[in-house]
Amino acid sequence: MTTPCIISVAITGSVPHKKDNPAVPITVAEQIESTQESFEAGATLVHLHVRNEDGTTSSDPERFARALEGIRKHCPGIITQVSTGGRSGTGHERGGMLSLRPDMASLATGSVNFPTRVYENAPELVDWLAAEMIQYDIKPEVEAFDLSMIFQAVKMAQDGRIKAPLHVQFVMGVKNAMPVDRETFVFYVETLKRLAPDATWTGAGIGGGQLKLANWSLEFGGHCRTGLEDNIRLDKEQLAPSNAALVKQVAELCAQYGRRPATVAEARKLLSLPTAA
Repeated sequence: MTTPCIISVAITGSVPHKKDNPAVPITVAEQIESTQESFEAGATLVHLHVRNEDGTTSSDPERFARALEGIRKHCPGIITQVSTGGRSGTGHERGGMLSLRPDMASLATGSVNFPTRVYENAPELVDWLAAEMIQYDIKPEVEAFDLSMIFQAVKMAQDGRIKAPLHVQFVMGVKNAMPVDRETFVFYVETLKRLAPDATWTGAGIGGGQLKLANWSLEFGGHCRTGLEDNIRLDKEQLAPSNAALVKQVAELCAQYGRRPATVAEARKLLSLPTAA
């Protein structure tokens, strides 16, 4: 029996822009269509930002609501995950869509340098977002941009601010943050296993590190994130024609490691999420 791999697709994000790759979905209708194509290619989790019509990132709960409604309609059972990151607004505005009760939401448990700014996650805000996720029965995906965020997430789970079991995403390749480095990646995996043996995890590589992280994650028994939010290319020369093409790339890679894309039911069970209605 091959071990299933949850393929997460980050369809839009805040970068890159359409000028970098016209395949990036901007409108709600484009996002729904792109998610459906990715779902059919093997993705069972969608990571969602929303944008205004001019392409700027939005924190508008109404846009999130329309996107979630369409995604749930056209992708039965897919795990919906919203971003509460810094480009989803400021302060409590970043959690304004949590009342929509997506299955999951991102949660960075500390601050980190980004290319041109500090991605600031003050302790008060982290605690507030975590409390909102408990209130609305949303599973956090802990975004680990460095080692300290793993330790903080474990502490939060121990004192009840996050419901266990944890799900952690190792984010590598953001400029000025943790680079794509195999020894560090292995240390991440071993540290999480030591501190939270029941935790699940995903590897997310940015830019040219996307496929490298997919290979490492499949090798070490984790799950994979792909999508145009993180990377606009299939390879150094070719722009990705769609999110679905990037999902297909990872789905085909699974077999090299004795893995296969997880079904919706398997993905939900692996992440301790309820069965889809």
